[in-house]
Amino acid sequence: MARRAVAIIRSLPAWLTATLVLALTLGTLLAVALRAEVGRGLSAGDWSAIRFTVLQAAASAIASVILAIPVARALARRQFRGRGALVMLLGAPFILPVIVAVLGLLAVFGRGGLLNAGLLALGVAPISIYGAGGVVLAHVFFNLPLAVRLILQGWLSIPAERFRLAAQLNAPIWRVLELPMLARHAPGALLVIFLICLTSFAVALTLGGGPRATTVELAIWQAIRFDFDLGRAALLACVQFALCAMAALVAWRITPLNGFGSGLDRTVARWDQSRWDWVWLLLVTLFLVLPLAMILWRGVPSLPDLGPDIYRAAGRSVLVALAATTLTLAGALALSLRGGVLVALVGSLPLAASALVMGTGLFLVVFPFVNPVTVALPVTVGVNAVMAMPFALRLLSPAVADIRSDYGPLAANLALGSWATLRLVILPRLRKPLSFAAGLTMALSIGDLGVVALFATPAQETLPLAMYRLMGAYRMDAAAGAAVLLLFMALGAFWICDSRGQGDADAG
Repeated sequence: MARRAVAIIRSLPAWLTATLVLALTLGTLLAVALRAEVGRGLSAGDWSAIRFTVLQAAASAIASVILAIPVARALARRQFRGRGALVMLLGAPFILPVIVAVLGLLAVFGRGGLLNAGLLALGVAPISIYGAGGVVLAHVFFNLPLAVRLILQGWLSIPAERFRLAAQLNAPIWRVLELPMLARHAPGALLVIFLICLTSFAVALTLGGGPRATTVELAIWQAIRFDFDLGRAALLACVQFALCAMAALVAWRITPLNGFGSGLDRTVARWDQSRWDWVWLLLVTLFLVLPLAMILWRGVPSLPDLGPDIYRAAGRSVLVALAATTLTLAGALALSLRGGVLVALVGSLPLAASALVMGTGLFLVVFPFVNPVTVALPVTVGVNAVMAMPFALRLLSPAVADIRSDYGPLAANLALGSWATLRLVILPRLRKPLSFAAGLTMALSIGDLGVVALFATPAQETLPLAMYRLMGAYRMDAAAGAAVLLLFMALGAFWICDSRGQGDADAG
């Protein structure tokens, strides 16, 4: 009887988490589909938004992967001081608030930015970052580092012995080793980035707009926020989910396999280095660092002038992030302990979903009963928690499986119960992945500008939404100060959480 009670206790949190994820992904999609008007077709503007969404996602993915290949190759061929710091920098855009990066890109490529100042000095007409070009540029900024990291793993998977054999046979490395590796890894990286760009909302909101640069998610937001056309929003939300589901399915089916076998884990000493390696490394470093440096240069002097409303918005962002992180960690831990098909299901559904589609569905569900404005922050918490769940599961689930494999027999021999095993064996050894997952979720939630833009009023705005409104009012100095505050909050939250995971299982 005791064993059955323990099993029920262990399974109940996992099933509750799975139910929440199903409700916020498939449940909200069903609510949206039921509200969509039967027989209503897509307008010319809707088709334009669909075409632009797919085309900008494809262009962003292709550009990111093509540019990532020489950068990843340079990192694979070169060993130098600061290489680890550069690889770490490549992970920064993933936790960087989108609205902060957009402001940094405007400082470099915008109307009054560094690039246009140089063009005017040369007598060349300035360029505009707004529209399709700006959307693609911002997506490349965010996804080029991800593509480099994914493709670099492919280069590092080639055993050193294959390079030595190619040298002995005087075979061209690029043709016999590197091209086959890219044929396996590049399509997966391209599809993952394509999926990410399909659901990008904040970039299109700030740099897109207009009839020729509107994404499906931006069209959904406009239909609800300005036109209050719930039928059109529902129809577009169904289209958005279908696009994401197809992209996620294809990305899931394409998994790179190691076609080179295993080696002796020796360091590869490359002799085919090129001077162009340093050019590519310098360019990618400037591309990533310069916008952030411009934010700091323009924003730090404006910090003392930020009003109390900005700090109240910052406080709301922290509270939303703390609540979302608590839900994400509790749910991911429960699912990891339960294991099985639930982990695969919950880890996949949010990747095919869209935060704005979830927000639209929740808007339709609560609208007949309460004013959606009153639940703006709780809805934001729930959506942020679900969207971060796949990343947390990716970190926790393999770690839990390894701990059970290594220490499960010992715990069974000592007759430790489930709660004692969790407290004494599993949780201490999950400190590092738990802390990293907490930091990642905190940073992503603090910088999120998604569903909160659908519901919140100025009295409920988070810091990213407050910053967006400052940019819309052309108060760029105040927006730069808010960007610095948001940047410090996101990176600080990540560092504080992640540093708690340093050390071994016996520490603390």
